[in-house]
Amino acid sequence: MLRRPRRNRKSSAIRDLVEETQLSVKQLIFPIFIIDGDSQREEVKSMPGIYRYSIDLLLEEVAACRDLGIRTFAPFPALTDDKKDPFAEEGHNPEGLFPTAIRQIKENFPDVSLMTDIAMDPYSSDGHDGLVRDGEILNDETLEILGKMALTQAEAGADILGPSDMMDGRVGYLRNLLDEHGYQQVSIMSYTAKYASAFYGPFRDALDSAPKSGDKKTYQMNPANRVEALMEAELDYEEGVDMLMVKPALAYLDIIRSLKDNFPIPIAAYQVSGEYAMIKAAAANGWLDGEKAMLESLISIRRAGADIILTYFAKEYAILQTHLPDL
Repeated sequence: MLRRPRRNRKSSAIRDLVEETQLSVKQLIFPIFIIDGDSQREEVKSMPGIYRYSIDLLLEEVAACRDLGIRTFAPFPALTDDKKDPFAEEGHNPEGLFPTAIRQIKENFPDVSLMTDIAMDPYSSDGHDGLVRDGEILNDETLEILGKMALTQAEAGADILGPSDMMDGRVGYLRNLLDEHGYQQVSIMSYTAKYASAFYGPFRDALDSAPKSGDKKTYQMNPANRVEALMEAELDYEEGVDMLMVKPALAYLDIIRSLKDNFPIPIAAYQVSGEYAMIKAAAANGWLDGEKAMLESLISIRRAGADIILTYFAKEYAILQTHLPDL
């Protein structure tokens, strides 16, 4: 045999030398949950190791993660029902929990980057990403509300806005609005191919944001569709998006690769709560090695083409990386 592939696997040094895909903490975004109050820290039961923090303790958590090399965070607010209404008014209250948290993080850690979420569901009494009227999710009427949220978050100091609502035309609407108000420097990372997935359950537990009626299938994508993701990405690209995202990640590696092969801008993937939870649950039962499964899942997302990964494993990986260089 002239060609023996095993020659390139014969030692750890050789395997590292020819490794095709690298994973660094610099490529990770850490989602974090915020609650009202002081000195509050609540574990999300369906996401072991993930907590909701009041702002004072959130600042301590950001500091600890920053010391581990994590530079970008995706905060999400968990609001009580009395702060929710059909028009998501709290979503653009400049003195609300979320803008206050953004300002305090940026004041204390000006070198970190914040990616914030643009959608109605954390603030909506209906639990939907858009405005509900007679059981229908209204597209164009929702854009105005999203725009108010975007300006509030940009004013508070958000670096990257992440419209996750899947309303048609929202990227162009937000880009024009931000530019008109002097926020040309604020980036947009659209949830471009956000699928109507079964893997979001623990996240909805964390925010108590599940729909009160119906489902999200009229705006989130059918998991069976791939070409549709390319159409969504093309629309967002033409509307001026800076980064494209696929959500979830592990069940949609082919979608990540399709976007990577077709668009000359950074591609992100969101390893969602259910993906995190199933690895943690299997590891807790002794069914697999949790650390190895974490690493394999993250490297698979990178191998598929993701430049950026939003993952609840970010801190755990960063701790591991202090003992193990980039993988």
